[in-house]
Amino acid sequence: MDIVFQQVSFAYAPGTPFEKKALFDINEAVPSGSYTAVIGHTGSGKSTLLLHLNGLLKPTEGTVRVGDTLITSETKGKALRTVRRNVGIVFQFPEHQLFEETVLKDIMFGPLNFGIPEEEAKALALELIELLGLPADVADKSPFELSGGQMRRVAIAGVLAFKPSVLILDEPTAGLDPQGRREIMELFERFHREEGLTTILVTHSMEDAARYADHVIVMHEGHAVLAGPPEDVLTDGTRLEQYRLELPRTVRFQRDIERLIGGPLAERALTEEKLAALIAQRAGEQGDGR
Repeated sequence: MDIVFQQVSFAYAPGTPFEKKALFDINEAVPSGSYTAVIGHTGSGKSTLLLHLNGLLKPTEGTVRVGDTLITSETKGKALRTVRRNVGIVFQFPEHQLFEETVLKDIMFGPLNFGIPEEEAKALALELIELLGLPADVADKSPFELSGGQMRRVAIAGVLAFKPSVLILDEPTAGLDPQGRREIMELFERFHREEGLTTILVTHSMEDAARYADHVIVMHEGHAVLAGPPEDVLTDGTRLEQYRLELPRTVRFQRDIERLIGGPLAERALTEEKLAALIAQRAGEQGDGR
């Protein structure tokens, strides 16, 4: 599902003494099926941008097209319901959104609200409990009896349960330890790949952007200032520094290695695994006398 921002600007409390501009003339496209990372410092406009994708915010000026639905400042009713049926958002600390008596009811809430029959919603919820690595017996437990990591998985299951075409991830691993972060991010990557989702990751982590994204948008003070493949955007240290962003660790490490060996490796690496393969290739070439 393609997403297009055309001349989008947004102001909180417009026309009042408290008006605050948050987005300025955004013109960006998110290709259908892409995994797009939106990066930038706190206050850069990342979260404001994503809230336009299911109509929680509507542009003060310009248009947002999500699939066949156009969102403007006047859009409401059926059009917004259509968008919200297709766009799922996993917020920071999604476990704070849990409210039902049992895990099963919480996961079923979204599908039932969008008209999915009860038996189908129940079967889907049980399937997601298994896919997310939760014990089968959690279905009838209160979500508030679970560990923090399990609660987060239940909340994520509730978003995935209505089978969105677009999945928005707003700092979804906030507060997790490194192992928990990696498990959750790998889970999203698997769903993105297997379900053919359009995925948008809003993150402070340059490493997550480098590892998972195939398209990157850099936000700075309400403007979309850079966009393109991660191999281009996330290796441009000069431009990133202008927006107070650092190169991903792997890119920095590759540059250190290249200085030590006195020349470039064959390609630019965005992950540790890719960098290790390039180093092994270079060592093999030197061992062969090339």
